[in-house]
Parts: sequence; C-alpha cells; structure tokens
Amino acid sequence: MKMSEVKPIIIGVTGLPAAGKGLFSDIAKQKGFEIIVMGDVIREEVKKRGLSVTRENSNKVMIDLRKEYGPAVVAIKTIPYIEEALKNGKKKILVDGLRSMHELKVFKKHYPSFEVISIHCPPKIRYQRILERHRNDDSKTWEAFEKRDKLELSVGLGDLIALSDYMISNTYQIEQAKQVFNEVIDDVIKRLG
Repeated sequence: MKMSEVKPIIIGVTGLPAAGKGLFSDIAKQKGFEIIVMGDVIREEVKKRGLSVTRENSNKVMIDLRKEYGPAVVAIKTIPYIEEALKNGKKKILVDGLRSMHELKVFKKHYPSFEVISIHCPPKIRYQRILERHRNDDSKTWEAFEKRDKLELSVGLGDLIALSDYMISNTYQIEQAKQVFNEVIDDVIKRLG
C-alpha cells in the first residue's frame, strides 16, 4: 500500500478535568498525531463574543452554544479543523475533549472508524493534580471543582466515558501513566492503521 493510500486514524480522548487527557495527547503527538483540542473551539468563540478567556466565560459559552445550536455544535465546529489536517497530509489525528454521545455521533458519521479513549481518575486525585499544575482556568476550590465536574457531566460526559472504546483508569504516577498511554496508542495504531 502506498503512503497516499494509508487510511487515516482519527480518534478522540475524553475525561473529566485533570484525568490525564493532556498527557495522553502529548504522547500521541510524539507518535505523530495531530492534536485538535475541542476546547480551542470554545475559547475562539469566547474571544469572538468579546469576552476574556476565563473558566466562567468558557463554561457559559459552552452551554450557550449548545442551547443555541444543539448538543453536537462543538463537534460540528471541530470537523473543519480535522478536514484541514487531513488536507495537509496528516494521517493520524487525535481530537481532545469530547463531551457527549451527540458529539461522538457527529465524528462517527464523518469518520466511521472513529474511536474514543476515556481516561478516568477519582475526584480526590484529580483535584490534587489541579492544585499542583496551577493552570489559569482550573478550579481553585473543592466546591468550584465539584461544580465543574457537575457541569461536564450535565452535557453527557458520563455516558461517553461509560460507552468509550477504551477506558483507562489513571491513578498512576506520571512515568507509569506514560507507559500505559503508550501501550494504548500503539494498540490503536496497530488495529486502525
């Protein structure tokens, strides 16, 4: 098979905040995946509306978009980014940040072999990671952390995680997580490539 005939591998990763999606994406990138972050679609929309990019504004815009255009709107707005990557010759693409079965349905319609990897991690471990990583858009208190989890779950994230093609329980330290993530990505490449 010629390189131009290689079937693209397009997968998604999901999970609650600080479960390990960023690390998973970093490893996928090292293995040649183009990373498309669905949160960037939201942040772009926040800027278009003349708002500053904060967790509160991102959450509000995420909910408003879904109310205005339906539960799959972020996936629909992500498709052009995937198409651009394919047009530019990318053969492996990872979509970071799926939130619902509605979004998965959009990706499956466009890319029938699309698979989802979910990363699960208990709340106390995720909250500790958030406190250690110091990202601007992270929750600063346990109450804010719980509120964000409830918001994420309210748009359908729990169903998506439960019905994903792979589920990784990530209670690992970083080096062990890297090893597990590498194994999953290698398996996906072997099966779908």
